[in-house]
Amino acid sequence: MNQRVGVNTRLNKKNLKKMAKIGEDTNVTLDLKTISMIVGFTISISSMYFVLKSDIARAMEEPKPEIQKVEFEYKDKLVRSTIEKIESDVSTVKEDVNEIKESLQKMDERLYQISKNR
Repeated sequence: MNQRVGVNTRLNKKNLKKMAKIGEDTNVTLDLKTISMIVGFTISISSMYFVLKSDIARAMEEPKPEIQKVEFEYKDKLVRSTIEKIESDVSTVKEDVNEIKESLQKMDERLYQISKNR
């Protein structure tokens, strides 16, 4: 048995050496399903390429979108309303600061009166 196994491996190695040579006599067999898959893949890739190429050409020709008057008016109104809100908030903060200053002034006077009386 051991001799047969050794002989089979030698034969397999010889067959592999023979099979590894590719030349004019090499036979390639493809079934119809494989050929149709290769053709379909090639057609789909080429069609995607041409569609993408035409989309790029069309995009380069089209003008850039311009800002329309209505859109500009809406943005202007938004900016103006935001500025008005900020101004009202600032004026409220100023009033609050003035009130705090007045109350601090009163507290300072009271503390002075208390410390004077002691």
